[in-house]
Amino acid sequence: MKSVEEQLAQIKRGAEEILVEAELIEKLRLGRPLRIKAGFDPTAPDLHLGHTVLINKLRQFQELGHQVVFLIGDFTGMIGDPSGKSATRPPLTREQVLDNAETYKAQVFKILDPARTEVAFNSTWMDQLSPADFIRLASQYTVARMLERDDFSKRYSTNQPIAIHEFLYPLVQGYDSVALQADVELGGTDQKFNLLMGRELQRAYGQPAQCILTMPLLEGLDGVKKMSKSLGNYVGIQEAPGVMYSKLVSIPDALMWRYFELLSFRSLEEIEALRADIARGANPRDIKIKLAEEIVARFHGEEAAAAAHRSAGNRMKEGELPEDLPEVILFSSEDLPIAAVLNKAGMVKNAAGARDLLGAGSVKVDGEVVSRDFIFKLGASHVCQAGKKAFARITVKVE
Repeated sequence: MKSVEEQLAQIKRGAEEILVEAELIEKLRLGRPLRIKAGFDPTAPDLHLGHTVLINKLRQFQELGHQVVFLIGDFTGMIGDPSGKSATRPPLTREQVLDNAETYKAQVFKILDPARTEVAFNSTWMDQLSPADFIRLASQYTVARMLERDDFSKRYSTNQPIAIHEFLYPLVQGYDSVALQADVELGGTDQKFNLLMGRELQRAYGQPAQCILTMPLLEGLDGVKKMSKSLGNYVGIQEAPGVMYSKLVSIPDALMWRYFELLSFRSLEEIEALRADIARGANPRDIKIKLAEEIVARFHGEEAAAAAHRSAGNRMKEGELPEDLPEVILFSSEDLPIAAVLNKAGMVKNAAGARDLLGAGSVKVDGEVVSRDFIFKLGASHVCQAGKKAFARITVKVE
């Protein structure tokens, strides 16, 4: 494992708050893999990039050697998280929750290492609790403390109804940490109340209190509101490569560094180098293209990322060849200078155009820049590039 200082620097990347940092340092000093928990209620069948902020942080913990518990809240999903809600959420059926849970597992393993991920369902232990167990659980917290929670407080003060089962949600989420003996729990900033509940319940059940790591809520494509499918400002991780690519390249320039910090797996040093490129006059769109290609490749593969780049009308990357590379056969009784080959192959308008490109260093043969002195031997076959867009595999045969 890395040193405590190195681990802490990685853990802090993009994080909003650590509660309590001194306790986390003590846990890291134990030198054993910590149990890192994050819960996701399968209330919808698909995830977007906003959800992956937490999943990316789980991956970082995995890379540091810790045990990740990806908790699917199939029980809590039937209650409905009241966080940030101004009205009671309609409960989902068990069938809806389980269907969504299956799609979650398929999606998260595009980021997490399956071999180092424990997938848990909170119905496993919640279904085993007796009525007496629930009464004991409910006795650990007061109604007054529940009403200190901002969303409950607002609804109470405006006479909006609060159903009793909504008070159970933070208690059940907290009890999940007891059942899993979590060392650290991750959540969005809007989950702080629920995360703190886990600390209190672990103490009540005789366990060491977990540390809490809150992550910011990712702004959507508008750069203002939280990414949300209902607001239409989202990038779904199952969207077509071209759709993902186009959305990410179109984000506001000011938003791209936020996305790099929370969504990219590039090191902080690499990101700082990209910032320096911008300061030296690089086109921000070119930097956003790098982000878009990384994200598309993560969920659809490298080939899909390259195809999405080309389908958006962009030039090919350095060293890349078009899929439909033309084959050109020339006939000659002698070796030919490269300018003549390009002219005969129709890759330039005339011999003067070939000389201009050669003088500018814009002609490549088999990926290497060549000068006017390059001679194309009889019987040879080479991939030639003239300028940015003209490619061909040229063979010179004996006349």
